[in-house]
Amino acid sequence: MATSTAVVIAALFANAAIAVLKFGGFVLTGSPAMLSETYHSISDTGNQVFLLIGIRYGAQEPTRSHPFGHGKAQFFYSFLVSVMLFGIAGWESATHGYSALQAGEVHRANEPVTLLGATFDPIYVNYAVLLGAIAFESYAFWKAYQGITAQMDEYGWESFREAFRKTSDVTTLTALTEDAIALAGAGIALLGVYLSRTYENPIYDAGAALVIGILLMGFAIALAWQNKRLLLGESLPAPAENELRAIVADWDGVTELVDFRTVYFGAEELLVTADVAFESELDAATIDERITAIERALKEHDDQIQRVYIEPEA
Repeated sequence: MATSTAVVIAALFANAAIAVLKFGGFVLTGSPAMLSETYHSISDTGNQVFLLIGIRYGAQEPTRSHPFGHGKAQFFYSFLVSVMLFGIAGWESATHGYSALQAGEVHRANEPVTLLGATFDPIYVNYAVLLGAIAFESYAFWKAYQGITAQMDEYGWESFREAFRKTSDVTTLTALTEDAIALAGAGIALLGVYLSRTYENPIYDAGAALVIGILLMGFAIALAWQNKRLLLGESLPAPAENELRAIVADWDGVTELVDFRTVYFGAEELLVTADVAFESELDAATIDERITAIERALKEHDDQIQRVYIEPEA
């Protein structure tokens, strides 16, 4: 949890600073790509606030009305982030880029800019802002990268694709996705601005804005899909769940594992239930001792397990 919070805070400060820089660049130059990137960074800043709310709310203690705690709050707020990423950053960027393509011009793109008494070429404003954005986003991306690779090492995941499908830490996943898109978006905007100036054709700048918007909407849909699986109550991946099943089924005195289920009720918070048949000659006290030992063994095997309920069957 502490790692997730550090990742989100790093991204929050980076995106807030970048949003100010990009908006200033748009005001001075009127570049469509710069406005798209401004939408992007404003959306990302708001998203980090949502993620922090999710972390804070999800850490609340269980209550009578929420006996398993509020861990799924992180899934809900991460889902809201994906909606914002699509609706605000993606859609606005794409529509603005499309409108700029139809207009066929970039306002003030080639007019000298005056700031603090100095007059200079607007292309250098765009370059400075976008390169600064890449620097800030690289820092935020590195923090998120460290968070997800730590999970990959812990659970033995071999690729980012596998981590994307299996992780329950949607906060770090969302931050990593946002930062990766932000880096790509800044790079695309930089390329669009450069090509527009090199070939004296504003279509590249406007086209970059459209591509950034489409990229954002695509990743937003993927992120929403990943959050959906956890909001609906996903189980532990089959290979990991089978390891837990084997622990119970092979326990001394167990004759049959009648039923076994797992479900995430929060980020890296797992609930395990099992119906277990024990040898008929075991008395109630002995069965209770075996159940306690099994629960302890399961939690030691996977530290995500927060609650275990084992029901003895006749």
